[in-house]
This record gives sequence, C-alpha cells and structure tokens, in this order.
Amino acid sequence: MPQLKRVFYTIRAWFVHFYTSLGIIVGLLAIISITGQTPDPKLFFAFLGLAILIDATDGTMARAWNVTTYASQLDGRKLDDITDFLNYTFIPIFFAYKFEIVSGWSTIVLAPVLILSVYGFCQNIAKTSDGFFTGFPNYWNYIIYYLFLFHWPKEINALVLILFAVGILVPVKYYNYSNRFAGTIVLIFSFVYTLVLVFITITLEQPDMTLVSLSLIFPVLYLGSGVFLYFRKTGHK
Repeated sequence: MPQLKRVFYTIRAWFVHFYTSLGIIVGLLAIISITGQTPDPKLFFAFLGLAILIDATDGTMARAWNVTTYASQLDGRKLDDITDFLNYTFIPIFFAYKFEIVSGWSTIVLAPVLILSVYGFCQNIAKTSDGFFTGFPNYWNYIIYYLFLFHWPKEINALVLILFAVGILVPVKYYNYSNRFAGTIVLIFSFVYTLVLVFITITLEQPDMTLVSLSLIFPVLYLGSGVFLYFRKTGHK
C-alpha cells in the first residue's frame, strides 16, 4: 500500500476515536445545562439525544474505516463503553436526583441502579459477538426521560428503576444495531421513533401526553422482542 494512502487511512481511523470521545463533551454540556442558575431540562435531553446520535453512528464508521487495523493502539470498545456509561447511566441518574424523580427514602434506589449498571457494562457477555446485549442494556436516558414526562409518584418511579436495574442481571438478549437481523424495517421504525422524540423534546414544557404514550410502542416492542427470543430459545411456553 502506498505510504500516503496508509497515512490517510490512519488519520481517518483516529478521527473515529475522536468522534466517539465527543460524546463525553456532550455529556458534560448536558450536566452544565441543569446545574446553572436556570436548569434547562429541554437542553439536557437535547444533549443526550446528540450523544445517542454519536453512539449510533460511530460503530458504523469504525467498521467501514477499519479502525481496528489503522488505530489499534486505542481500544475503541472500551472508549465507547466509558462514554456510554456516562451518557446512558450516570448523567441520567444524576438528572433523576436533581429533578427529584425520586426523593427522600426512594433516593436510595439510585445506588443499586448505578452499581448494577456498572456491573452490566463490565460483564464479558454484555455485548455478544452476534449483535446482542445481554440483560437490560442500561438505557437509563430513555427511562428517566419517560419518568420525567409522566410525573408518576416517587414510589412508582423507584419501583420502575429497581425493576430495570434487576433486569440487567437477567440473561435476556436484546438487539443492538450491529445485529445482522436489524434490517430496513427496524431502521425505519427507529428513525420514526427518533423524530417523535425530537418533537416531544421541542414541546417539553407542554408535551402531548397522547403522543408520549404512543411513543412507548417502540421501547415496548424492543423489550418484548428480547423476551420473545429468550423464551423461544429456552423452549418455555
């Protein structure tokens, strides 16, 4: 391979690592948006949405630009996991405390959520080679988003959080977008879901709760598909 071409491929591969690391900066901006004199939950969720966009696209770039060959000195998967833990778990849980999604005695559930979540990220089977997550994949940004919108009692919120935290330990397999079966229909459905969430976030001060409720169809189908695959594999009825 000509030397100039290899240099170009190397620079391009390292750019992917840099692109992934931008998620950490976006996470910091999310924290700043709710810790100033005028906390802005709309801006907070907008930054988390940007973090999701980065996370959803960096893997495709990494595979297309052969990062493991041309920038192998840095472990891209570890970088991705650290960034994801901050943006999908730690920062949303901080938001839950800041905006009193749980408060008083119910605040104690945040401790097992964080501990079980970091255990989930550190499992050897957290991401399988065939494109699945094992156990609830720490989508606390989505959980907190809906709890913030629905304004349920603190005790109900605490119960929801602890149930999903326990779900991290349950060996149900959930799709991720590197899965070869996540085809065009799934991508289209995900795109529509994203547009709905963008609209809800724009109108966060006075959201259409009917639309919010309807938007739950996608996460319910996502979680349901994991349970279906589990029972189909084990032969339970």
